[in-house]
Amino acid sequence: MLILMKLDATRRQIDDVKTRVSELGFTPHEIPGAQRMAIGITGNKAKVTPDHFLTLPGVTDVISVSKPFKLVGRDFKPDDTVVDVGGVTFGGTEIQIIAGPCSVESREQIMEAADVVRASGARLLRGGAFKPRSSPYAFQGLKLEGLEYLKEAAERTGLKVVTEVKDTETLDAVAEYSDLLQIGARNMYNFSLLERVGDSGKPVLLKRGFSSTVEELLMAAEYIVSRGNYNVILCERGIRTFETATRNTLDLNAVPVLKKLSHLPVIVDPSHGTGAWDLVPPMSMAALAAGADGLMLEVHAHPERALSDGYQSLAPDTYRSLMLRVKKLEPVLGRTIMVN
Repeated sequence: MLILMKLDATRRQIDDVKTRVSELGFTPHEIPGAQRMAIGITGNKAKVTPDHFLTLPGVTDVISVSKPFKLVGRDFKPDDTVVDVGGVTFGGTEIQIIAGPCSVESREQIMEAADVVRASGARLLRGGAFKPRSSPYAFQGLKLEGLEYLKEAAERTGLKVVTEVKDTETLDAVAEYSDLLQIGARNMYNFSLLERVGDSGKPVLLKRGFSSTVEELLMAAEYIVSRGNYNVILCERGIRTFETATRNTLDLNAVPVLKKLSHLPVIVDPSHGTGAWDLVPPMSMAALAAGADGLMLEVHAHPERALSDGYQSLAPDTYRSLMLRVKKLEPVLGRTIMVN
């Protein structure tokens, strides 16, 4: 349920409505909008009677919300959410590029990658330090050492850090070194981890699970937002289908669908979505045309020597060429793409 406040509702009236919601055993959530304040209600197991709130001063209407995802839905918040990652915004007029290697392999490697990313004008550096891998024998990341290298590279270049949170045990360490916490596809259903990153208050990049529906992705985001953290960016990274020509099937339908259903920003990872470096440029262009608020690209100075995901990583020349191409989309999209 959504309680709409009048345009001139006072702070006291808003607080009185929230108190009434709490007295009934529910949880109130303030949802500021461009025109008016709204208060969302969660925790109700049955239908809530609008009469509980319509007579309260400052209330103009009470709307029932039927979708299972409440706080992340357009019904609760019609206006687009803009997520601020240390001064870099997602969901507004700017389109952001997140780029870097799959894994932090050495200090020299991540420094070189950061220079490549920064030279193009991108503002966020990705790199995995704690790597959840399908095989226990595959490279698992440099862990804390990798976080230190990643942070050093970002600070030297002025980039923001994006890295994956593997579990609740290492969350605090990852949060200390990063600007944007990434929840990988394997952890989309790790509800304890989702709640913990929600409690952290830090911006979160939530990747779609490789077998999940759009609704399941939004319900995972609901776990984070229900803890009071609205700083969530959704990421389409391909889903598992019967098709074997690509690593995954990049579901670009999800971009406009998510935009229709949710107010949260949406980006696309064409590297994991295709699994092949030569398919990344055309799918990057397609993702932006579909309305994505950004791209997440795997870039490695020497893909042939990468310890993970080398075949889907862009070499520096290919990456720079792609950035020049996406920049030309600005007049068509009516948005600023943050690259040189």
